[in-house]
Amino acid sequence: MSIRDVYIVDAVRTPIGKFGGALAPVRPDDLAAHVVRSLVDRSPALDPARVDDVYFGDANGAGEDNRDVARMAVLLAGLPVTVPGVTLNRLCGSGLEAVIQAARAIALGDASVVIAGGVESMSRAPWVLQKPERAFPAGHQQLHSTTLGWRMTNPRMPAEWTVSLGEGAELVADRHGITREQQDAFALASHRKAAEAWAKGLYDDEVVPYPDVDLTRDESIRDNTSPEALARLKPSFRAEGGTVTAGNSSPLNDGAAALLLVDEEGLRETGREPLARIRTSAVTGIEPQLFGLGPVEAVRRALDRAGRSFADLMTFELNEAFAAQALGCLAEWPELDPELVNPRGGAVAIGHPLGASGARLAGSVAHQLAAAGSGTGLAALCIGVGQGLALVLER
Repeated sequence: MSIRDVYIVDAVRTPIGKFGGALAPVRPDDLAAHVVRSLVDRSPALDPARVDDVYFGDANGAGEDNRDVARMAVLLAGLPVTVPGVTLNRLCGSGLEAVIQAARAIALGDASVVIAGGVESMSRAPWVLQKPERAFPAGHQQLHSTTLGWRMTNPRMPAEWTVSLGEGAELVADRHGITREQQDAFALASHRKAAEAWAKGLYDDEVVPYPDVDLTRDESIRDNTSPEALARLKPSFRAEGGTVTAGNSSPLNDGAAALLLVDEEGLRETGREPLARIRTSAVTGIEPQLFGLGPVEAVRRALDRAGRSFADLMTFELNEAFAAQALGCLAEWPELDPELVNPRGGAVAIGHPLGASGARLAGSVAHQLAAAGSGTGLAALCIGVGQGLALVLER
């Protein structure tokens, strides 16, 4: 059996909203439907009934994104009811996992045209209440927030594995001697690059604002931040000696992203030139508390499978869950030119809507490769509970 080439024809995303911000009134299934519908509308030659499947990443899935948000997006977007949908969860890597799984289906001949993406509304993530072990308990019951991080943790898990995500970032900073000043400088650069990219119109081809919502640009970007403003923020996770702050971490966000993937036949049906071709991917595991370093080995494996090296890269979108985490990864890739990483800003500025972020990164790499005309690009994320995920694209 021959393996088919897989092409990314198009990629769209919403502007990323901040926690409790402009997109907070919008349900996650509606956010997902919006990017699906937008993607279909941008390829008018393609019959929507030809979409073989829709893969969507979603990290929480505890609220309005329950009951297979991918299928809900299909129905709410007005696609034919014959188009199926499946929802995937690899936490922060969910959106990229959706792209990888969709690409595999096409490569193996199980599909020809697939939509893959991700969604998260951290603003609307609910509190959940565990069922009591017996009826009519007399005591108080605890509500758990599903916005971010560990909850209802299994007591059999070692305590060092279940530290907060922020403490995990502090551990990476400890390991690599990353200072507060370095983290703040990284965060400042992320905001400046993102603001400049928007000012230059570099996101115009991929961002599709949500109807009737006053948000046309990523909401968390702080154009006027400064080293002095960042330095005034207190550590968020370690009271004594902490270096990780709200200013050098990704915020809580809402948003959705989607990509249109096709084989040669599907490409002809769209009548479009592809943005990029999917080459290889890799996923790896690491100790849960060191999740921030998860991409280190995944990226090396993905490049090795593609027969490429860091020297071959034109661009690299690395999710910035925390500045400390991203800097820790860069420290373990000494052969990588850091100027190639997140040239249009990263998640510290743009935002990190969990299940959508991986699809955003893949879409951004595809658009950058198309703008350049040729080259190799990479998208990678760290993942809570200790995983890393990477995808290599080419044009």
